[in-house]
Amino acid sequence: MSTTQIRLKPLRTKPRKPWTPSQIVLTLLGIAVSALFVAPIAAALFTSLKSEAEAAEIPPHWLPEVWTAQAWKALWKTGNITNWFVNSLVVSILVTAIVVTVAALAGYGFARTEFKGKTVLMGVVMAGLMISPAVLGVPLFTTVQQMGMVDTYWGMILPQCAPAAMVYILYKFFQGIPRELEEAAFIDGAGRWRIFFTIVVPLSRPSLAAVGIFTFIASWNNFLWPYMVTNNPDLMTMPNGIATVMNSYGIQWAQLMAGGLMAGLPLIIVFVFFQRQIVAGVAHTGLAGQ
Repeated sequence: MSTTQIRLKPLRTKPRKPWTPSQIVLTLLGIAVSALFVAPIAAALFTSLKSEAEAAEIPPHWLPEVWTAQAWKALWKTGNITNWFVNSLVVSILVTAIVVTVAALAGYGFARTEFKGKTVLMGVVMAGLMISPAVLGVPLFTTVQQMGMVDTYWGMILPQCAPAAMVYILYKFFQGIPRELEEAAFIDGAGRWRIFFTIVVPLSRPSLAAVGIFTFIASWNNFLWPYMVTNNPDLMTMPNGIATVMNSYGIQWAQLMAGGLMAGLPLIIVFVFFQRQIVAGVAHTGLAGQ
């Protein structure tokens, strides 16, 4: 009985090329930029793990001399974190849903339909990009007060649902969808609404996702308008609630940093899980090179 021996040849791996000077410079530059963005988060984390007396020391130092979670415990005990979080979640989700719906319908209307006054109306929408929301604070508050929506969820939600930038983003995207797809659907007997929901919306998922994520982040971080429209502690959002972390001795810096980290954690999670949608959405809108 004969046996056949199979000799396995070792795999040849190409030697790794040495880094070029340009690669080294770009890598060091990337590390420096990353450290610049990570440094404030690290400083907030280290400050939240200090005692209040140590956190208020001047000059400050990075690492705590005594590591303690007292600030986190005090924030959970004295602050209404759960209520603030729920309020922020409710407001941000409703604002996102309304903005995505309104921006999609308005953007598609401007991109595909012709009507009298279209140019003027589009100019009004574009003018909204040049007006700071802070300038509209007083007239918006007066309007909300006359409508009896002060200290209500809708008073915080509706004024945030004028999405000029989001309308423009989706308008630019809808212009890039081939008209032949819609014309073929018209020939088959489909109406405008059916075309919008069965053809346009599925093709627009990356852009709609990007608009939704941007709107959610902006609404979650919004401090000024909820601060103006409500004085009810039970309706405070996370940014407003964290701003109240102080006592007779002044601002509690360790608790403030702990609250800031709590408020920022959902946004970090959103970016980690949806970063591909954000990049794809910006790329599909036609705004990447502008």
